[in-house]
Amino acid sequence: MIDFIEETLLLLPFLFVTYLVLEAVEAHAGSALGKFLERARSVGPLAGALAGAIPQCGVSAAAASFYAGGVISVGALIAVFLSTSDELLPVLVSNHAPAQFMAKIVAIKVIAAIAVGFSANAVLSFARHIRRDVSVSELCEHSHCHCSASKGIVVPALIHTLEIFLFIAVISGAIELCMHYFGEDSLKTLMLTKPFFGEVVAGALGLIPNCAVSVAGAELYCKGAMSAGALMASSFTGSGLGLLVLFRTNRNLKENLFILASVYVTGVCLGWLTGHLF
Repeated sequence: MIDFIEETLLLLPFLFVTYLVLEAVEAHAGSALGKFLERARSVGPLAGALAGAIPQCGVSAAAASFYAGGVISVGALIAVFLSTSDELLPVLVSNHAPAQFMAKIVAIKVIAAIAVGFSANAVLSFARHIRRDVSVSELCEHSHCHCSASKGIVVPALIHTLEIFLFIAVISGAIELCMHYFGEDSLKTLMLTKPFFGEVVAGALGLIPNCAVSVAGAELYCKGAMSAGALMASSFTGSGLGLLVLFRTNRNLKENLFILASVYVTGVCLGWLTGHLF
């Protein structure tokens, strides 16, 4: 339970900086900064995949908020989610996993995230799906925070940070309690070593927005209770708190479900395909 509290508190600076940037972008949407961000969207999946590889779930939470504010593309967000590993790498390090093994996991995840992210942007562009412009006002409306330009950028950023932080704390706390009472022993009964079925189940488990799931998955793999394919599937879908923040901040439910389905299906397929590489 202490780990859960620490994880949630460590998210605070990520959230505050994210919303401070969003408020600044909104205030200067027509400036050089806004134009730069528009041009940067074309390489968003590359930057997203590299940023997601950083073993810190705050990156995925920040990316979800940036997407909700219209700053990054759907491809960039999916790339972040797929490359995020949450607590997988620290747990593998603590279990003395070979450096080559961990480097291979990161490399596969980043390469796959880049490919899928650019592909998603290309498909949506071909389908004439137009992402809305940068608009923190929509984010404010969805969050009911009653922000206004007269408050500057710091106060609205603090309001958004507190609102999202409390939401994450409540949901993550409930998940943590479930994991505490059911825990790793229950996961051992899910046949996570069975070909393809293991990837399907592990991919679903990875979607649970709590680091305890990725910790349990890494422990099960090290004990031989989870296949390499299942480990990769749960790692691909395990976007930390990103999906939780996305559903709270983005008002378009269809977009959220599309991203969720894309991450899950892609994660399961990639886990099954890459499992034999280990």
